[in-house]
Amino acid sequence: MTTPFAFSGQHVFVSGGTSGINLGVAEAFAEAGAKVSVLSRKQDKVDAAVARLKALGGEAQGFAGDVRDPARIEEVFEQAAAGFGELDVLISGAAGNFPAPALGISPNGFKSVVDIDLMGTFHVVKAAFPHMRKPGGSIVNISAPQAYIPMDFQMHVCAAKAGVDMITRVAALEWGDFGLRVNSVVPGPIEDTEGMDRLAPTPEAKEAARVSVPLARYGTKRDIANACMFLSSPYGAYISGVVLPVDGGWSLGGVAAISATMKKAFMGG
Repeated sequence: MTTPFAFSGQHVFVSGGTSGINLGVAEAFAEAGAKVSVLSRKQDKVDAAVARLKALGGEAQGFAGDVRDPARIEEVFEQAAAGFGELDVLISGAAGNFPAPALGISPNGFKSVVDIDLMGTFHVVKAAFPHMRKPGGSIVNISAPQAYIPMDFQMHVCAAKAGVDMITRVAALEWGDFGLRVNSVVPGPIEDTEGMDRLAPTPEAKEAARVSVPLARYGTKRDIANACMFLSSPYGAYISGVVLPVDGGWSLGGVAAISATMKKAFMGG
């Protein structure tokens, strides 16, 4: 696929970049000429993603590590920079989710999502900072509409992602003096993703979600990748601290459809 963006020779690091939306983002940067580093917990997924990125004609390297382990994440960024040089772009997208009513979430379940989404984002952006290109570097956190839209069965995710967006804003404030830009991208309903399979688990729920989008279609992984590339390109050079929905207008009111179908699917209501 052709792209209007050029990242030839730039080092792009994608946390969680071995599956789903994040792998789609990594692929798009690879196609645009970037040297791509990916991070995921499982070595087999890392190896598969690296092979896939190299098949696109680019340079790629991968690392196994858990974003909940700050010491390991610091090691990963040191190794990544040793391999491909300082980072031009960081995409932080590692996340966890499972639908559960507030009264049904165990303390460990709640903590797990917060540790992966919120603490993991903090560990990644903090460990990446010494290795980012300054000035000129771009950090994009992959957030979620749960950050600012209350959603049934998502109390844990709502809390964690709201924190992620505040990490974005505070980092944009503090790191602007270094010439670093920090933004969030908020995917709406994206086709062929594990997240949508969980939030809309039946064909009826998937169709209800689709028609709830003002543009009347699901988004694609490339839609999210294009937003990340725009924000990290010279076209986005004066954009920082932004939380950008990429959702076809879904956040204007489509959440009601998701809530209704989730209640029916999980509670028979």
